[in-house]
Amino acid sequence: MPVIDLRSDTVTLPTPAMREAVFRAELGDDVFREDPTINRLEQMTAERVGKESALLVASGTMGNIVSVLTHCARSEEAILGDCSHIFLNEAGGMSALGGIFPHTIPNRPDGTMAVEQIEAAIRADNIHFPKTRLICLENTHNRCYGAPLTPEYTDAVAALAKRHGLLLHLDGARIFNAAVALGVDVRELTRGCDSLNVCLSKGLAAPVGSVICGSRNFIARARRIRKMLGGGMRQAGIIAAAGIVALQEMVDRLTEDHANARRLAEGIAIIPGLATEPDRVKTNILYIDLVDRRFSDEEFMARLEKKGVRLSHPGPARFRMLTHYGIGRAEIDMALTALHEVMQG
Repeated sequence: MPVIDLRSDTVTLPTPAMREAVFRAELGDDVFREDPTINRLEQMTAERVGKESALLVASGTMGNIVSVLTHCARSEEAILGDCSHIFLNEAGGMSALGGIFPHTIPNRPDGTMAVEQIEAAIRADNIHFPKTRLICLENTHNRCYGAPLTPEYTDAVAALAKRHGLLLHLDGARIFNAAVALGVDVRELTRGCDSLNVCLSKGLAAPVGSVICGSRNFIARARRIRKMLGGGMRQAGIIAAAGIVALQEMVDRLTEDHANARRLAEGIAIIPGLATEPDRVKTNILYIDLVDRRFSDEEFMARLEKKGVRLSHPGPARFRMLTHYGIGRAEIDMALTALHEVMQG
C-alpha cells in the first residue's frame, strides 16, 4: 500500500533534477567562502527576495535563531505572535542560547498581530524593563492554516518598526507559498524586513537547507553567529545544488499544492465527525478537528496509518495536514476515501 504522508511538506523527496545537480555540484570549503555552488545559491536567493546578501544554514530553525541572535543582545526583547513557530516550535532557543526575552501578543486567525497591539507592547525606556529590539512576523503562518500575510500588512509593521527604531525579522519559511497564493512578486512581501529566513526543504522540495537574507552588514555578523552554533558546513554545495534547482523549478508548481489542500479541506468538511474550515485554506496547510469522540486521537491516527495515510497531531483532537510535491490529486482522493472509511467505523 502506498503511504500518503501529509504530516508536513518537509517529507518531500528531491526531484531527479536535484539528484543530478547534487551529483555534479562543484564544491569547495564554505567556511573559507570557497564553495562556488553555495556562493551562487546565496546570490540567487538574495536577488530573488530583494536583499543585498544571504547565508546558507542547515534549517529554518537555525535560520531564525541566527537572525534573532544577530539582531538582539542578551536581556533584550523580541515581540512575536503567541502562535509563532519561533515561540512554539524552536525549543526556546532565543532564550536558552541568546538570553532574549520573547514578548508574545495574540495571533489573529489570519496570522497577523494587531498593529496597535504590537505598538502597545513596545517597552518604554525604563531600567525595570527589557529593551525592545525586534519584531518577528511569520509568512505563511503555520498555526493559522498557512495564512499568507499581505504586502500591505507587512509594510505597516515595517513602518511601525522603523518609527520606533526597531528591527523586523520575517520567518519566511514558506514565503514563496505566500507570494504564489497572493499573486505578487516575493519582494513585495520582504521589502520592509531587515532579515528573513527562506526554507528550501518544505514546499520547494530540496532535501535540506534554508537561507537567511539581509544587508551585507547583517549577513557578515550572522556568519559569525552561524559558526558559533556549529553551522560552518564545509563542502555543503551538495545542499546548495538542490536548493538552486528548488528556486529555479519548484516555485510556480506551489499552486498545485494549494489547489490540492483546498480539495482536501472541502472533502473533509462533508465527512461526519470531522471539522475543518475550507475557506481558511489559502496555501498548503489545513487543520482538522476530531469531533466524533468514539475513539481516541491515537486510535484515529492508527486507523488512518493502517490505510496508508499519515498526519500530524499538534493538539488534543486536532490534526494537521500539508500538501506538497509527491502528493497529487489521486493521493488526495485516496486520503479522503481513507478518512471516510475510518469515520464510518
